Amino acid sequence: MAPTNSLRRTGVALLAATTLVALPAVGAGTGASAAVAAENGSRTWHGGWAASPQPPTAPFAPNWSEQGFFDHTVRQVVRVSTGGTRARIELSNRYGTTPLRIAGATVARTDEGASVQPGSVRRLTFGRERSVTIPAGGTVHSDGVPLEVAALQSVTVTLYLAEPTGPATFHSFASATSYRAGGDHRYDRGGAAFEETSDSWYFLSGVEVSGGPAARRDAVVTFGDSITDGVGSGIDADNRYPDELAERFAAAGEPRGVLNHGIGGNRVTNDTVWAGEKGVTRFKLDALSEPNVGTVVVLEGINDFGGNGWQGFPAGPTPEVSAEQLVEGHRSLIRQAHAKGIKVIGATLTPVKGSFYYTPVNEAKREAFNRWVRTSGEYDAVADFDRALADPADPDRILPAYDSGDHLHPGDAGYRAMAEALDLDAF
Repeated sequence: MAPTNSLRRTGVALLAATTLVALPAVGAGTGASAAVAAENGSRTWHGGWAASPQPPTAPFAPNWSEQGFFDHTVRQVVRVSTGGTRARIELSNRYGTTPLRIAGATVARTDEGASVQPGSVRRLTFGRERSVTIPAGGTVHSDGVPLEVAALQSVTVTLYLAEPTGPATFHSFASATSYRAGGDHRYDRGGAAFEETSDSWYFLSGVEVSGGPAARRDAVVTFGDSITDGVGSGIDADNRYPDELAERFAAAGEPRGVLNHGIGGNRVTNDTVWAGEKGVTRFKLDALSEPNVGTVVVLEGINDFGGNGWQGFPAGPTPEVSAEQLVEGHRSLIRQAHAKGIKVIGATLTPVKGSFYYTPVNEAKREAFNRWVRTSGEYDAVADFDRALADPADPDRILPAYDSGDHLHPGDAGYRAMAEALDLDAF
């Protein structure tokens, strides 16, 4: 979705002119031995945290993606939704045009800001090597390391990038602070060296855990646009609706992976030059590639309707999309999920009255699409986010208490209401 004033310090991603498809994961890492591959393959890994990769660009505000890194340490803090006794990370060079060299990496339990807890720093290896080269378009997992981490606990991943990376694969709207320092500071416990900050994530696309109490095939992927991504929520607050859903699972004594694959501005039916490939394309790459997924929640389509008439997008409007075309796009997502034995929950599109997306034509499309979600029976279950957020006095508008201020994106209270509207038994 389009940026509000509160978003202008956050970068957004550009879709490359030629779409690059991620190569298969590089096993346990370049040069991985058969023993390491067997160890990683035999262990049951669960997604603890995830973010969808995006191509580098910065149309709204500066970030580090276009310039990339050279002799920099990048420290990123993420909260895992389920815990375990071992951890590993996933790094993506999906949109890189040259091989990416990671000189070294660590993972630790977070203290405050860029600092980490004493005694928790673990050196990460890749096929038992301290460094790894990820081919252009590729993805790599680190080897697993012993690290006790609880559900809803934050971990800090630190990457040392000694050689020029070129433009960086990243995730634009992180709603979280990343840190950068010159030189090699991957083992620093304190955060004093990390004087630069950004509101995006770089190269890091996943944190996985094993050895925890939950071994069922029960991870949940939330898939969509900026409302899934958490635009409008507080920075470093972990108040996106997927975060709030993870808190509900933990409070019920059944923590499980809740993996956020929202991209701000993304659409179901059309690629965009700043918000990634269309949903029907990236669904397989992002949502369905996660380990041990049982359910996907799909909330996407308001950009398909709103973006075609709004000139504020960096590349201008995209083609007109009808309610019927959006329905066909969602049917593709349903078929893809069911082909892998994954349950899929469809969400109604949330109110937009008062926003730059609102027109009588767009509202008629939104209402027609929502009727299909509610009544067709094609989704396995329905999440009625429209009614959860609507103002009873004006149902086409977000309740003011839930509004971030742009009449399009919820604020923290709105995201909490969305999570509470989900029936946990549906999972």
